[in-house]
Amino acid sequence: MNLTVSTARITAIGSYVPEKKLTNADLEQMVDTSDEWIVQRTGMRERRIAGENEYSSTMAYKAVEDLVNRYGQDLTDVDCIIVSTTTPDYAFPSVACQIQGYFHIPSTAAFDLNATCAGFTYALHMANGLITSGLHRKVLVVAAETLSRVTDYTDRSTCILFGDGAAAVLVERDEQRPSFIAAHLGTNGEGGIHVYRTNLSTTMNGEELLTSEKMVQNGREVYKWATRTVPQGVETLLAQAGMTAGDVNWFVPHSANFRMVESICEKAGIPVEKTLTSMEYYGNTSSVSIPLALQLGLDEGKLQNGDTLLLYGFGGGLTHAGLILKWDLDARG
Repeated sequence: MNLTVSTARITAIGSYVPEKKLTNADLEQMVDTSDEWIVQRTGMRERRIAGENEYSSTMAYKAVEDLVNRYGQDLTDVDCIIVSTTTPDYAFPSVACQIQGYFHIPSTAAFDLNATCAGFTYALHMANGLITSGLHRKVLVVAAETLSRVTDYTDRSTCILFGDGAAAVLVERDEQRPSFIAAHLGTNGEGGIHVYRTNLSTTMNGEELLTSEKMVQNGREVYKWATRTVPQGVETLLAQAGMTAGDVNWFVPHSANFRMVESICEKAGIPVEKTLTSMEYYGNTSSVSIPLALQLGLDEGKLQNGDTLLLYGFGGGLTHAGLILKWDLDARG
């Protein structure tokens, strides 16, 4: 889609992961698997698991606090809070409302959205739209997931994948140094049955669902869809921006699985060495995986102001969303 010239800039980032680690060696004691098998097929070695009293809300608070501490940001004038999560503490109140209450933000809209693993890119796209339209000036975007609570640890095909965490970015009005260059979103709702978690209904399109309230995934079908759809989306984004893959400093896809990322890179013509990922030590954290990869890129000195990024989220729905951004954070506090 052709964007109206953006007036929004990402100014700060923060993150949080729980202390508890779930290693491949731990998983060997739980299901019939091995470290070698997991690393070879997913690139994952560890995941972080929420503690007994940790939820999406409490991890979100810590990610926002990390943002404030790193950049010295003031939250009192935030006028919209968007939280991407598939694992809120409650059906309602939303995690966004909990964040408002925790930080005593005086006057702000607050809502959660669920676009699964594409949630962070969806939320950024929405924040850009709200600011560029003139409706809002300062949007706090948070991704938070406690996937360990909806993972079936008897299913060796899925329990090796998922971890918990949270991340936050601040998006502010800035007409001189906007971040947002291009966006491409899409949906294949017919494929929704390939990855789901039940709620009120126990059927989908007339088919009976497994009703354990744990995640159910047909990994083969999701892999086929993602490795076909994301490279096409990357091509569309680059054409829209008048760029080539060589103009992108860092490709930041959803960290679903390293083999999937390799396949996407090969088809999109992007060297794997130009990717930022977070799955090796954090696992698949759904919508949190992209901002965690950005945080790791910053902490490792890879990601620099002035870099051009191509972010691409994809997952349950089936839905996907890609963005091309100019990275330009505020000086750290």
